[in-house]
Amino acid sequence: MANHTVAGTDRSVSVDEPAGSATPGSSPPHRRDLLTAAVDDTLIDFLSAEIDALDRIDPALRPFAQIARDTVLAGGKRLRPVFAHWGWRGVVGPDAPLAPVLPALAALELLHAFALVHDDVMDGSATRRGRPTAHRRLAGQHRAAGRDGDPDRFGDGAAVLVGDLCLVWADRLLGQAGVPPRTLLDVRCRYDQMRVETIAGQYLDVLGETEADTWSVDRALRVARHKTASYTVLRPLHLGAALAGPGADPAIHEAYRRYGTNVGEAFQLRDDLLGVFGDPATTGKPAGDDLRTGKPTVLLLIARELATDAQRAELTRPPSGADRESDREIDRRVSRLVEIVVETGAADQVEQLIEQRVRDAVDALADAPIDAAARRVLTGLAVTATTRQA
Repeated sequence: MANHTVAGTDRSVSVDEPAGSATPGSSPPHRRDLLTAAVDDTLIDFLSAEIDALDRIDPALRPFAQIARDTVLAGGKRLRPVFAHWGWRGVVGPDAPLAPVLPALAALELLHAFALVHDDVMDGSATRRGRPTAHRRLAGQHRAAGRDGDPDRFGDGAAVLVGDLCLVWADRLLGQAGVPPRTLLDVRCRYDQMRVETIAGQYLDVLGETEADTWSVDRALRVARHKTASYTVLRPLHLGAALAGPGADPAIHEAYRRYGTNVGEAFQLRDDLLGVFGDPATTGKPAGDDLRTGKPTVLLLIARELATDAQRAELTRPPSGADRESDREIDRRVSRLVEIVVETGAADQVEQLIEQRVRDAVDALADAPIDAAARRVLTGLAVTATTRQA
């Protein structure tokens, strides 16, 4: 196996597949842990320097920047750097040094943090990964300091800036990748396309909540394709291939496109199921939020298609609290909506959609001209990323 020195540290790690350690469809946890540790070390070193620079402008910026840092480092699966890494490895093989591309891989986590913080503000979410969201923490700081003005308004506004800061940091860290200028320009083009698609998908997601009665399953899948599939799997894979430099076989990009679209959509479909049936202790977010707001997910839209008239009437009137219902009444109605989703068979249909997409993703890699170890790991990731519990 190849050893790679991690940028910003004095130790070597191996993130390549040990000989004989994997079987088709498997992804040994220790290998991913070494890669995510290398990404985290890169982020820690980068964020430490950036926070110190802001502190020199004004000490009041340190706690603000620390919330951005905590958002980035507060766990998570590091899926985007992992997919980008194996997209790169699929092209370059096992012997290329990791350190030059680590900044580009880690930058994807900063981009992810930007999206999460803004998403939490738009959704009014109280928790993320079992902890208070950035806007809630900032509102709490406002109250604790006894400042003037509305703490919640301050928290929302400051959290938008936290997200913006993460986005700028992502750009800055991406620029530190040790690859030739022509390669970095190509990587940047892929990265920019990913950002545009993410924002487009996020807007459609917000729009859908205002037009839920007119949304279709096809349109909900289109949102999933752009909001989730693009920046979780598809574009990280393409960015990884671009990090390998020009001249990659076009068949690799096509295989990554098919794989990334299918796994990304399946990832979002699993998210839809977890949003209704997931354990809050595991997901870190309250159960039933999508049903509470009437968000037109694929799961809810299929349930409406399969529902009786009476069931459909309940599904189209989300218990958002607009009718001044008590918290207990809202919880009771959400529980009833969960029952209806199960009764219609919508959850089973979504499971079937996930399984079909995973099969199509694996098929896309079967004959792709990529490194054999990368094919095995990506095959495993297609399963683990779409059967998760959080």
